[in-house]
Amino acid sequence: MRTSGVLAAVCALIVAGASAAAEGDLTLGVPTALGTIEGQDSLRSAQLAAQEINAAGGVEVGGKKRRLEIVSIDTREAEAGIPVFDALAAMEKLIAEKKPVAIVVGAFRSEVLLSAMDMIAKVKIPYLCTIGMSPDFEKKIAGDYEKYKYNFRLGLSAPYLVGNLGRMLEFVKKKHGADKVYFVHQDVAWAKGTVGGLSKAMAAGGWKVVGSDAYPTGARDFSPSLTKAKAAAAQVLVPVFDMPESGVLVKQVRSMKLPALVAGFISPAAPATAWATFSGEIDGLVNFLFEPGSIPLATPRSQHFTDAYAKAYGEATRAKLSGHGPGPSYDAVFVLADAIRRAGNTQAEAVVAALEKTDAEGAIGKIVFNKTHQVIYGEDPKQAAVSLAFQWRAGKRRLVYPESVAEGALELPGK
Repeated sequence: MRTSGVLAAVCALIVAGASAAAEGDLTLGVPTALGTIEGQDSLRSAQLAAQEINAAGGVEVGGKKRRLEIVSIDTREAEAGIPVFDALAAMEKLIAEKKPVAIVVGAFRSEVLLSAMDMIAKVKIPYLCTIGMSPDFEKKIAGDYEKYKYNFRLGLSAPYLVGNLGRMLEFVKKKHGADKVYFVHQDVAWAKGTVGGLSKAMAAGGWKVVGSDAYPTGARDFSPSLTKAKAAAAQVLVPVFDMPESGVLVKQVRSMKLPALVAGFISPAAPATAWATFSGEIDGLVNFLFEPGSIPLATPRSQHFTDAYAKAYGEATRAKLSGHGPGPSYDAVFVLADAIRRAGNTQAEAVVAALEKTDAEGAIGKIVFNKTHQVIYGEDPKQAAVSLAFQWRAGKRRLVYPESVAEGALELPGK
């Protein structure tokens, strides 16, 4: 069946199933890359939120309480060689068979997210993504609001990542005199966009970009870049990766004795268990947590999420929480449930209008959407959602950014 035919069938099934499900559970779909730690953690976080809401009686819809049911499907989009079409087919299958009233978590890859927005525009159900980061998400909504208004994003966007990394690296430049940077990143849309924006901003701010290399998903040898970075006397190496294999980069930096501060995002180095995983070879690494979750904020809601996650899944599982996705995924279910309550029904138009008026405290900080349906990020969790940067020191993750939550100063290599 051609894609257009599948979408037509999906739309028909949603309409046909709406009345039958009117008094039953509210189904939320989670189509994402379940083979990644971010995807797995985000699914568990959404399930935890649903469990808590159900334990409190469910979601109030027009004066009646309805339970939430989370259904998921693996889009496999993070696997090497998997085309966007296959990921969309998985999402189509979930929508057709389970008839969810909304989607949470959603696409892992930016390429899939942007295509999924067109699917959502046809089936017309709310879509609260928490992982995909493309800035084109907001551009599409701004360009055709009526078509794309069903799409919202609680997770960090690529522009916010660029801004937060840029501010932290500017601090390094001003306080410690570093001005030579080398980029090494995954050859995927979100990473390329992040490095492209960051490179331009840093060059304009007086940095000398001495190199930049891209690696395909699944790559395991980064020594060519490290050799060039060392020869160019780079003072800061900025990695941007979400693939599991990127952990090899950390070991190679240590074995090749690269005398540079490594500050960026390496997904497998984000969890609390990473120190043992890498036998302490990540000491000094500055790693970003796109949103709170793996490390909580000193706020009641953020701390509750971390504690509840440990209680539900065990402390060992909590210690493995990834740095992108879990916090926003937990919040997304509560945000959606509250919007449905305020709307008084599950009709997409009413829920979208309610979502746009969201003003709530979440695990990631204050949750408010801008006009293009992106949660606003800042540096104070009382005013906006925040992202975090921590540095591995002596087996512990110490927050160093932003200053409103910092637990200590960033230390350069050799300190």
